[in-house]
Amino acid sequence: MALIGCLLLGLLFAYISYRKTPHLERKLRISLALLRAVLIALICGLLFFPLVKRVSYNLEKPLIIIAQDNSLSIGHVQPAGFNKKQYEKDLQALSDKLSAQYELKIYHFSDSIKPGFDFSNSGKLSNAAALFSRLNDEYLNRNIGAVILASDGIFNRGGSPLYDLNKLKAPVYTIALGDTIPKRDLMVANVNHNNLVYLNNEFTIEVQVEAFESKGEETKLSISENGKTIQESKIQIGSNAFVKTIPVKLKASKIGLQKYTVQLSPLGNEVSEKNNAQSVFIEVIDARQKVLIAAGAAHPDIATIKQAISGNKNYDLKVVLGEDLNAMNVNDYGLVILYQLPNAQNHGAAFLAKLAQTNVPVWYILGAQSDVGKFNQVQKAIGFNGSNSTIQEAFSYLNPDFSAFDVDGAAAKHIDDFDPLLAPFGKVSINGNSFVALYQRIGKIKTQSPQLFFLNENGKKAGYLIGEGLWRWKLSESKDALASSVVNGLISKTVQYLSVKDDKRKFKVYPAKNTFDENENVLLNAVLYNDSYVAINTPDVNIQLKNQEGKLYNFLFSRTASSYQLDAGMLPAGNYTFLASTSLGGKKQIAQGAFYVNAMIAEYQQTIANHQLLNNMSVQTNGRMYMPQNLLSILNDISKNEEIKTLSYEDRRYEELINFKWLFAVIILLISLEWFFRKRNGEI
Repeated sequence: MALIGCLLLGLLFAYISYRKTPHLERKLRISLALLRAVLIALICGLLFFPLVKRVSYNLEKPLIIIAQDNSLSIGHVQPAGFNKKQYEKDLQALSDKLSAQYELKIYHFSDSIKPGFDFSNSGKLSNAAALFSRLNDEYLNRNIGAVILASDGIFNRGGSPLYDLNKLKAPVYTIALGDTIPKRDLMVANVNHNNLVYLNNEFTIEVQVEAFESKGEETKLSISENGKTIQESKIQIGSNAFVKTIPVKLKASKIGLQKYTVQLSPLGNEVSEKNNAQSVFIEVIDARQKVLIAAGAAHPDIATIKQAISGNKNYDLKVVLGEDLNAMNVNDYGLVILYQLPNAQNHGAAFLAKLAQTNVPVWYILGAQSDVGKFNQVQKAIGFNGSNSTIQEAFSYLNPDFSAFDVDGAAAKHIDDFDPLLAPFGKVSINGNSFVALYQRIGKIKTQSPQLFFLNENGKKAGYLIGEGLWRWKLSESKDALASSVVNGLISKTVQYLSVKDDKRKFKVYPAKNTFDENENVLLNAVLYNDSYVAINTPDVNIQLKNQEGKLYNFLFSRTASSYQLDAGMLPAGNYTFLASTSLGGKKQIAQGAFYVNAMIAEYQQTIANHQLLNNMSVQTNGRMYMPQNLLSILNDISKNEEIKTLSYEDRRYEELINFKWLFAVIILLISLEWFFRKRNGEI
């Protein structure tokens, strides 16, 4: 209707314009009227039809994807009669024929996925799940006709690819490589171990030994620590499919990252000896701290604190009372807990004097026996304006902004319900920045008076608990029958926070992790602090890596926002030490350390091809499995598959008439023609 209206409006304008022009020739007048009618109709069309629908049809050929496994196992184990060169030639011929009829994409995969063919079989891993995940991402909603997968079915990373196949909605044609016949082989299949152990502790690693086609043979299992043999034992192989898990007890005798190598002595005619050994890396730390509880006399609170600390085997706890303190060497301890010392009896005065001259962290616990005046003298971080003679009951509640260590919501609720501590009456004034964990609640009034808090004065940590009666808290817990002790947890975290030594080095260099695989980039980070301990990255930082053969690698760190980072790329397997250096304020700063690059042997761990998995992949997707000598038959099957066809997509879209430049050219032409003939015939 709108179109008819535009035409009628054009005719109306033409009639009005030329109805009183009898002096013009009849043919000319009709022609000019038609020009005017068409012109007005076009202009009205631009106003009433700003959008126009356009329909086009696009053809999309089927997409065929060839994925070729380039991992070590493909080239390592080959069945009898397999002709590798002929296989490569046939696969290339298949791709050429497919590309003539379809859109073709070719990938090779192992520990990475790259375009094109690569028959070097150098990949350290095989991850088919990552391959299909990438295909799902890249070709979502595309017309995928088929996927051709050439592999041995040994996928040692990423799990089974079966779960991602259906997302492609395309048949998978598999080419079964490798050999399914077991061959004589002996291997360390796995080593279960902890990543972290404590110095002088015994720990157990579990070695899983597997053997094939070796019944009646004997092998020797040896364990070496940093290249030195520390244990040996013999293993009898009782069957052709032999599996045994052997627990091995070791002792952590040296601090740092230790390399333990599990080695099986080889048998004759093994298919591979590279899987006879496996190395693991275990960090040994000396987290043990000596803690001293110093008190004037025995008290139930001391037993509570002792129970909480003794539960952690990394603390060596000692309790010393009265004048026996004066014989103690303060520097032997990583933390001293002063329970109501100094007191009115002046117990351990000489010990307190020595303690004041050291940087040993101290946890002060004040109670009825404390001498407040002497307490203010032995430390200057806080001032206590009060008296021993007046004692008040102070309940506890958690400071929600406390972050020095974690106290969960459930524990906070129990702390609110604990019995009150008995605290000397008075006001606490803190000199410096403090971290308050608990505040005092007097009756139902929540005060801002600190009860448990921490300070760090000139690098010396100190904790303060205003009040005695921790044993009351233990009784409160027993009434609630808690699964884990909140009191023990709070005391343990307090001791851990105070006893941990802060790293005050101005220049630190550390690898992103202690061990890297040989197929991943080695990353190292560095940070440099000025005298105010603000991170800077103005000076250059150089580093020299040295492997176990003495070969040197020199690098220069790159700068990040406020620190440094180095990507040293992939390095050969082995042990590496590093020495980094820079200059700050005319002084040379040095940092050193070590890391390991672990040899990848996953491709040697399984030598029997998994053709069953390949067949399942094909059956699940309505494809088919082929042997290498028959792979050219895939072309015929794809051609006969009626589901693999070119798709036609209708593309409907609306476009603005203003985008059609030719329309404006027509309008200008019509205006020009009308104007020319009107002028020529004396019309205005």
